Amino acid sequence: MKYSISKNTALIIIDVQQGLDDPKWGRRNNPKAEANISRLISLWRSEKRSVIHIQHCSMEPDSPLRPELPGYQFKPEATPIEGEFVFKKTVNSAFIGTELESHLRGCGIEHIVIVGLTTDHCVSTTTRMAGNLGFKVLLVSDATATFDRIGPDGKKYRAEDIHAIHIASLNGEFCDVITTDTLIPVQEKSITTDFK
Repeated sequence: MKYSISKNTALIIIDVQQGLDDPKWGRRNNPKAEANISRLISLWRSEKRSVIHIQHCSMEPDSPLRPELPGYQFKPEATPIEGEFVFKKTVNSAFIGTELESHLRGCGIEHIVIVGLTTDHCVSTTTRMAGNLGFKVLLVSDATATFDRIGPDGKKYRAEDIHAIHIASLNGEFCDVITTDTLIPVQEKSITTDFK
């Protein structure tokens, strides 16, 4: 399948915040996620397309993503610049309790590209809602990541498996899943055609 990214396609970057480097989260998959996110941000900025940042404001007492803590800040790879919109959320979906949907509608944006953290929480929830709201979504599988999880039965699930299962469950129903190099050729010269 080929895609083209129009001038009016928004890049939505979810929760790329310093607090997600905290050891409390445990082992993570895809250490290259931030580098891929950075590549996409650079492309969007160079083409003067819409770059939208989502920032999680945790209300949990022990979370490193609480607004008063250093972990609330964006990572260097995804720090907003002047003119880029930032929407602050307190739940998994970037559409709940924010003006993200009205902003996209007001700008006439129908196509979005989603990247960020974490695959099975805020990325998945936002992708599902975006699809349900009628947006055409591309989810970049190697520009997101998650952590090992412990199930209710005490069994440990590897981040790689969790990531793969969530990507598979989203693909084709809520979004189309692609990789960074689908959008950015090795030479980073152009983007391909026919975004559906």
